[in-house]
Amino acid sequence: MCEKEIILILWLRAIALAFAAAHAVYAIPVESALPVITNRFTSGDGTERYLLRLGDGQLVESVRIPREDRVTFCISSQVGCALGCTFCLTGQLGLARDLSAGEIVAQVELLLGQTTNRFSVVFMGMGEPFDNYDNVLQAIGILHDDRGLKVPMTRITVSTAGLIPGIERLAQEPLFPNLCISLTGVTNKTRDALMPINRRYPIEAVMDALRKLPLARQKRVMLECVMIKGVTDSLDDAETLSQLVRGMRVKVNLIPLNPAAEIPFERSEDVTVLRFQDILVRNGTATFIRKNRGNDVSGACGQLMKKTLTPPF
Repeated sequence: MCEKEIILILWLRAIALAFAAAHAVYAIPVESALPVITNRFTSGDGTERYLLRLGDGQLVESVRIPREDRVTFCISSQVGCALGCTFCLTGQLGLARDLSAGEIVAQVELLLGQTTNRFSVVFMGMGEPFDNYDNVLQAIGILHDDRGLKVPMTRITVSTAGLIPGIERLAQEPLFPNLCISLTGVTNKTRDALMPINRRYPIEAVMDALRKLPLARQKRVMLECVMIKGVTDSLDDAETLSQLVRGMRVKVNLIPLNPAAEIPFERSEDVTVLRFQDILVRNGTATFIRKNRGNDVSGACGQLMKKTLTPPF
């Protein structure tokens, strides 16, 4: 198995010595076959969704999101997802299995072959990263290491639905990536309905875990709120969120829902999202609105469902 691991790492990219050294340090288990690109879907905005076949035949997705000054690689940590968030298509798949650290790194390697630009890596594809904590942290280690891909920790982001054990473990790690918390509902009643994991880790406990982070790390936390018409976008919700983050150095990212036929929700109106943002900003919280990318090829946030055809428009 050790020989297969080394062979695969050498094959991943023409930096054999770099990967061999990183492998020796992190002892990353790697499968004997690279993921294969089975389909690539290109959006009108330049975003590319990749459907990848793993060594055992399982399918997983990665997304390449180009910008003027850089490229973002949105990668998966699991095949499917066990959390069942009602506004996310990936949750409808259920969980098939975790990805190994090698399979996670391989996604970045495959996407690197499609670009020469400066890049960032976000764990916002399929799966809950903290449900696969050890493999995700191993992958981050090799991505960051000087003998690996040398990706600065400021250009690696992990997104979680709020698994407190993962937040607490990450707080103790010597290296700390950017951390996003998928909050969405700002009350337990709403969040229970949208994100079943809230029944185990309620919103107050999640916020308490974030408050315990050292200030330097707390400043690298982003709270993500999916804006769902009539569900998460009221002005009262904005005021409640303002109270939740009072005194904290976190930022907020508002993500207009990416609608799909398979989910029973609608996207908030633009004016509603702007009013929501205004309340947060006036209360002292840096708040941004994410521009939707890749909607037309099922490559946007919450849309990864291993679709083989682009949706009709």
